[in-house]
Amino acid sequence: MDRFRHYVNELFEWNEQMKQFLRSEKVGDNTELWEQLDAFTDLIEGTNKQLSNEELLSLQTKAENIHEQMENYFKRKQEVGKIWVVEKTVPAGGHTLPELPYAYNALEPFISEEIMRLHHDKHHRSYVDGLNKAELNLKKARETNDFSLIKHWSRELAFHGSGHYLHTIFWKNMSQNGGGTPHGLLKSEIEKYFGSFPAFKNQFTEAAKQVEGVGWALLVWSPRARHLEVLQSERHMLLTQWDTIPLLVLDVWEHAYYLQYKNKRADYVDNWWNIVNWHDVEMRFEKAADIKWPAF
Repeated sequence: MDRFRHYVNELFEWNEQMKQFLRSEKVGDNTELWEQLDAFTDLIEGTNKQLSNEELLSLQTKAENIHEQMENYFKRKQEVGKIWVVEKTVPAGGHTLPELPYAYNALEPFISEEIMRLHHDKHHRSYVDGLNKAELNLKKARETNDFSLIKHWSRELAFHGSGHYLHTIFWKNMSQNGGGTPHGLLKSEIEKYFGSFPAFKNQFTEAAKQVEGVGWALLVWSPRARHLEVLQSERHMLLTQWDTIPLLVLDVWEHAYYLQYKNKRADYVDNWWNIVNWHDVEMRFEKAADIKWPAF
């Protein structure tokens, strides 16, 4: 299955999930949403040829518009108290490894299948296991009032927890249909703060290439300063800033690229831009930008 057909199938699955969600919430009287989803289904099912970039962008825009209308609809329902949203909570030691949102070979030739399997199944899993172990041992410490190992388990909590959360963002920040440039509010905010998209891209690229040792490059949103920023993080959690929300993250630990790029981290970083999932970054930004905390 080529990348185009895989992308169309993903859109179809997303559309069906939206319909299932409407059914679960018993949304039977909002005909406009149903009509749009049905029309979108017909559009996807009628897509039998390779689409141009413009046509693919049009499909994506239609999906985004439907998603936004659904969010606005349920936001209004929440305001009048007609819908209850049950938020899932993760108990101590209850974290699980998320599935990749694409096939292991989907990001080739930029990231090989071998790397993706090792990176996701081995490395990310080790962070999930480490986080669960740290949480359970800290829970035991609270129950027994024995905090003799508090320093060790606190460090393990920070290291493995940050590794788990950053990798969870990282997988969704990439797509086989990625690349290009951002759109909408994120594009405007990047241009407003960094001056232009190329200026931002250059800063992010150099931050990634020049992380000392192992770590990450991150585009974050600061709810207090009300602007974007590019940060570096050594390991998973050093040199970062509190009160910021990660939007786009790039793993520059050697396990993320060495099997394919050897010691040429710069080549890995340059090629990575071809698979950035700007749609995911834009969605994260729009949610983060709604958070307003007073500056000081």
